[in-house]
Amino acid sequence: MDRCKAAWARPGGTGRAPEGWRGWGCRAPLGHQALALCISISVALVPLLAGQDAAWAQTSQAPPTRAGDSAASRLWAPPASQAAGPLSVLDATIPELQEAMARGELTSVDLVEIYLARIEAYDRDGARLNAIVRINPRAREEAAALDQERARGAVRGPLHGIPVIVKDNYDTRDLPTTGGSVALAGMVPPDDAFQVTRLREAGAIVLAKSNMHELAMGITTVSSLGGQTRNPYDPARNPGGSSGGTGAAIAGAFGAVGWGTDTCGSIRIPSCFNNLFGLRPTKGLSSIDGIIPLAHTQDVGGPLARNVTDLAVALDATVGPDSADPATLALEGREIPRFRDALDPEALQGVRLGVVAELFGDPPEDREVDSLLRDAIGRMVEAGADTVTVEIPGLEELARASGVINYEAKFDLMDYFAATPGAPVASLEEIMDQGLHHEALEDAFRRRERVEVRDSEEYRTALAKRDALAAALLTAMEENGVDALAYPNVRRRPALIGESQGGSNCQVSAGSGFPAMAVPGGFTEDGLPTGLEVLGRPFDDARLVAMAYAYEQAVHPRRRPPAAPALEDGRLPAPVPFEITVPVVPGEEGSLYGRFAFDPVVRTLAFDVEVSGIPEEEVYAVTLHRVGQESSGPAIHRLMGPGQSREAGVVALGNSGAEELVAGGLSLALYTASHPRGLWTAFRLPPRDDPR
Repeated sequence: MDRCKAAWARPGGTGRAPEGWRGWGCRAPLGHQALALCISISVALVPLLAGQDAAWAQTSQAPPTRAGDSAASRLWAPPASQAAGPLSVLDATIPELQEAMARGELTSVDLVEIYLARIEAYDRDGARLNAIVRINPRAREEAAALDQERARGAVRGPLHGIPVIVKDNYDTRDLPTTGGSVALAGMVPPDDAFQVTRLREAGAIVLAKSNMHELAMGITTVSSLGGQTRNPYDPARNPGGSSGGTGAAIAGAFGAVGWGTDTCGSIRIPSCFNNLFGLRPTKGLSSIDGIIPLAHTQDVGGPLARNVTDLAVALDATVGPDSADPATLALEGREIPRFRDALDPEALQGVRLGVVAELFGDPPEDREVDSLLRDAIGRMVEAGADTVTVEIPGLEELARASGVINYEAKFDLMDYFAATPGAPVASLEEIMDQGLHHEALEDAFRRRERVEVRDSEEYRTALAKRDALAAALLTAMEENGVDALAYPNVRRRPALIGESQGGSNCQVSAGSGFPAMAVPGGFTEDGLPTGLEVLGRPFDDARLVAMAYAYEQAVHPRRRPPAAPALEDGRLPAPVPFEITVPVVPGEEGSLYGRFAFDPVVRTLAFDVEVSGIPEEEVYAVTLHRVGQESSGPAIHRLMGPGQSREAGVVALGNSGAEELVAGGLSLALYTASHPRGLWTAFRLPPRDDPR
């Protein structure tokens, strides 16, 4: 049967059939031709009779059982490591990219083109992650100039010619800096933020600026200018925030490494939700000059990376004193850490970790992440660490009371606007009065605008609580003889877009100023990343990064996100079509024909099913079922309802459903008046090469 000539159009995620699906002619996918594998399967459906839970009528064969961890189940999420083959930007470290450029196998222009192709494929198309708010139009030109420098033998350092992503609250002298707000859409600052200056001096290319939770006032990354960013591990869920655009972009390999800011979790939460490594540095280790402020007492800036080596390279380039940021005076008399030099695969040997019991969740919705993170701590023990349970009475209340965002945000923004020539607004109040903000920010904006004076008794109390929190943490570490404290970064999985995100422990580090390292903590059953946070003493940053490196080398936690796989010939992977033609029962009239297309990027299944030879009034339903261990499993999607003979549409499988489909863990059922218990057939995708 030659009904499928080309891959179907990529579904738009809605439940209705796209234009053209009612006819048998196939439409080409959005902007790219791809002749995908097409198969036609002819299988007899057989009724599951009463009393025959483990037997199939007429065949005496057991129903398909749930597939295990087969090679097929991993086809759509290739492992990060590659035994052989060309260098992949999905997994290569910055030093590996530099080695390839030094050998002449790769140029900076090549890297820019590769990352731009991935942004076009997955941020603008595919799952439409919406992580990038603006692309640098001069990126190719800058890359070419840096390639010429390299050709002359002038290599500035490890970041020479490396494209990076910068959160859109870092001032850039040649690109608008908006904080995600439509109120600031055209605002171009007169100079670069301190860390951006350091990046350019090191030879990095600011490839793009990333979306963020508007003015950094939230942790789900939605803004009036950038919209909602999606999580590349499940586009129905949030990527964390406020640096969620950077998190999604780096997880999706839209750049080599990216920069975010953290006032209360905004580096660490996106790291947690995107399977990344991120350090909230000791307050004062790096400058916040030129960053749109949220609360200067808590604000810090720094990188998020797919691996610890890249994180160390990025930190080495951007930490250090700055006369424009008084907090960096804390570095006087201290040696600036060298993060890459500190990397040691044995760094966990002899380390004593304090597991903070109070910060692990008790509610049922916290238990899955709790279990995964305790396993992650167990892997640290296997790598040489020791653990002890640490109790810090009143820790959560101390952390909550130490927050100063509500007291500083209004006035810090006023000061920033006043110091920025040509700023289009002067205050948060002006933004609100003109409706130049996303509705999701209404409550946060109004709460902070209500604060009347810069210095209040409540504000001074909060500042004092910061000292009390720091003292409590140091006391607990000393009394228990621990080198660092470990606890969940976020106790819960990423929330669905539109829902609030709970479970964050962000304020422990933010309220004390202590450094905290976010490390991948494993994946939920449906493929969502989790994160463990490891907090150290002030200026123990390099040791925390070294511990993360040792953990990484032992565990290898990197897993490519399903919504941003490797491109195929530079283009978006095409949906995989297949067909099923099924006689109802041998000897009876009637058949079920189904045409399907699985999209491995957005994890949807497009369908067009038709029942023939059976009166419509006798058709009850066509459903998609999960295969059980010993018999048919429950229905997970209804494809067609009563009294119909044909239906088409798209269903969202999600990570679990997609893996089950690939592994042969789903079945199709037809219910009719003659067979009310159902007629069944299992189906799976045809095999294909693994595009690594």
